[in-house]
Amino acid sequence: MVIVAQLGARMHYAVPAILHRAGMLERFYTDVYAPRIPKPLQALATRYGPPSFRRWLGRVPIDIPAGKITSFDLMGLEYNWRLRRAISAGSATAAYLWAGQEFCRRIINRGLGSASCVYTFNSAGLELLRHARSQGAFAAMEQTVAPGAVEEVLLKAEQLDYPQWAPVGRPDPHRRALQEREQMEWEAADLILCGSEFVRDGIRASGGPADRCRVVPYGVRPPATAPARDFRHSPLRVLTAGAVGLRKGAPYVLAAARSLKGNAEFRMAGALDVTSHAKQLLSAQVSLLGAVPRSEIHHQFAWADVFLLPSICEGSATACYEALSFGLPVITTPNTGSVVRDGIDGFVVPIRDTESIIEKLERFDSDRNLLAYMSRNARQRSADFTVERYGERLLSSLGAINGAS
Repeated sequence: MVIVAQLGARMHYAVPAILHRAGMLERFYTDVYAPRIPKPLQALATRYGPPSFRRWLGRVPIDIPAGKITSFDLMGLEYNWRLRRAISAGSATAAYLWAGQEFCRRIINRGLGSASCVYTFNSAGLELLRHARSQGAFAAMEQTVAPGAVEEVLLKAEQLDYPQWAPVGRPDPHRRALQEREQMEWEAADLILCGSEFVRDGIRASGGPADRCRVVPYGVRPPATAPARDFRHSPLRVLTAGAVGLRKGAPYVLAAARSLKGNAEFRMAGALDVTSHAKQLLSAQVSLLGAVPRSEIHHQFAWADVFLLPSICEGSATACYEALSFGLPVITTPNTGSVVRDGIDGFVVPIRDTESIIEKLERFDSDRNLLAYMSRNARQRSADFTVERYGERLLSSLGAINGAS
């Protein structure tokens, strides 16, 4: 039996739900989640509530019995309060460190019960992983993003190239502590699950135990009804989803929008993580939608013809999986950790390569048959990356280890 410890609603609580369906879930620990409310009330709240409330309503672990869930609501509220009042990168990192340590402490105080395995996520599992191994239990963790040391190097280069895009603040005094915590988690884990080769390569480059890593690509729930695609209209519709900032490659989206002005329409769905100067530049060329609740993002995927995510550093961006499931060809980078096949259901271009992005979008604009061909391939590709198929890959990786069941 497995204990899953998860801060937040990563992949809509897919891991504990998969383990429960397999009869392997001992208990699911989390911070704060939304109650199950009648559908008419949820529809009203979703339609008329503020965006933050609508996002919270999406944090419902539907496929997990309430009797198997333990939430630390007061801790979760304090964690959210600390993040909201953070005025610098350092204070936000301090909140992450506090939450990970406090979360583990509370779980350890509850005990492991009959569990023979614990499953944690990066930065929120060190003490629990160590405790599990001291009790003879198997310690598994998921590295959801490339290591902090890798991200730091990549983002420093972006900040040098685009100094007016990111807020200038004091150096983060806690960054090193967070990176060290991440590395100590690798050492405490018997198994490290990575969403992509990019993540595993990052662990290897950071001196981590790549031999204990297994790559398990994610999965998403396909849309209930797949939108019909007609690519004969103009202009070309290009969607980007995720936080709008340097890490997701926002400057390269802007450059493409400028180059294709009049031939393509661009939308970016996600919270803004840029300066007011960068926002002004973007808004002149791109429709900035802000943070879009999960319950509404499908409208944007249905609107688009192409999905563009030129990320500098990710784990394995679920937005790319979702785009494929909607039949959208994807233009992305290797650092996005996607399952897109170059030239088949989209294009994989080097990071920071504006010219390649523009050239691929111009091909789609001028050859709508290519767009339709890759759209069909995208739907077919997405069949291998549903939540159910992800569950099969995850259980196979856990089942191959003694003591994980």
